[in-house]
Amino acid sequence: MRQQRVLLLGAAGRDFHNFNQVYRENTEAKVVAFTATQIPNIEKRHYPAELAGPLYPEGIPILEESKLEQIIAEQDITDVVFSYSDVPHREVMHLASRSLAAGANFVLLGLDATLLTSSRPVIGVLGTRTGVGKSQVSRFIARELREQGLSVIVLRHPMPYSQDLRMQRVERFANMEDLEHFECTIEEREEYEPYIELGLVVYAGVDYGAILKQAEQEADIILWDGGNNDLPFVKPDLWITVADPLRQGHELSYHPGEANLRAADVVLINKANTATPDSIAALQQTIALHNPNAQTVVANSAVFAESPEAIRGKRVLCIDDGPTLTHGEMGYGAGYVAAQRYGAAEVLDPRPFAQGSLRDVFAKHSHIQNTLPAMGYFPEQLEDLAATIRNTPCDVVLVATPIDLAQLIDFPQEHVRVRYNLEDRDPPYLAEFLQRFVEQHQLK
Repeated sequence: MRQQRVLLLGAAGRDFHNFNQVYRENTEAKVVAFTATQIPNIEKRHYPAELAGPLYPEGIPILEESKLEQIIAEQDITDVVFSYSDVPHREVMHLASRSLAAGANFVLLGLDATLLTSSRPVIGVLGTRTGVGKSQVSRFIARELREQGLSVIVLRHPMPYSQDLRMQRVERFANMEDLEHFECTIEEREEYEPYIELGLVVYAGVDYGAILKQAEQEADIILWDGGNNDLPFVKPDLWITVADPLRQGHELSYHPGEANLRAADVVLINKANTATPDSIAALQQTIALHNPNAQTVVANSAVFAESPEAIRGKRVLCIDDGPTLTHGEMGYGAGYVAAQRYGAAEVLDPRPFAQGSLRDVFAKHSHIQNTLPAMGYFPEQLEDLAATIRNTPCDVVLVATPIDLAQLIDFPQEHVRVRYNLEDRDPPYLAEFLQRFVEQHQLK
């Protein structure tokens, strides 16, 4: 059989991990290229030789997914390997059909091929969609375990958006200066900064074999905080999948979120305080049908504003987590919830005031209406975000993105931070499963 010629469809995360785990030292296959989608301005980069290994002395190009058929034909591709997340099943199969029609195999790599195994106990927090609240669940877990005197190290799903991937091979974030050192985008800061504020250390990057090895040196427990609805990179000893009753039905119609639902030890239904009883009940029925061995936890996502008196009776602009609103397909976020809760007179539609690349974001994601996604994947986009805020005739800006955006943008208007935390609601409680985990692994 001739050598496989592989094309990895990705978004600067799962694709790099799949390469490292399955292909980097595989002499029977050659990865010809990666493709890029979902994240702006990550194509036309290069996966460097220093990360690719001795079989790839010139590194590996990163191309545009839109040119899929052309790449298959010109590069004689035999295998197209789908390697990103939070995609409707129908879109995955459209990509499969395009690949098959062009003559290539279409491949999905499984857990056995891609999971790393840790020498430390691992809790994995995964999701059925982007924006279900994985990070607030992870922060809850970290606080509970630290109260027992345990050292918890967070491994975050990758977001290596720098033009120089070599500097992002292993990233360790322990303070705000580390965010500057690694030139983090808003999207990266949204994931790392809340942990740093809690005094936790976060690892991320490109090479998770090297990342895990280093993190294990300072951890009693590894906490995997997944990105999008991707599968874990490290094998969990306790697999927690977070599901969203506000998008009930999505847990069976998006890849690989459905796999996360089916593989979980515990399925946590988040946002119960803003969902209808019917949607929670329907989600519980889905869990019972498709993963009858899983335990189900129902929890609240508690939203609170730092200065609620500044919101009442005012015209407000809400700013929320970008990925949750864009490929997560949420029409609003915690900012809008806070505006309603604290009596805002009006929530302004930011679309008429959008500047530069933000206009393109709203055109592509037409479901977003009552909030402004905190987009900042590149410096020019951050400037467009600041210009959009300045251009919006509001009295108050509600900053519901997880970071202190005022450190990056000068607000001409008054601004109020909105935060959200997980709260156990009904038994069985998440805290009970964590206590059982500690006892089973004799961690005290």
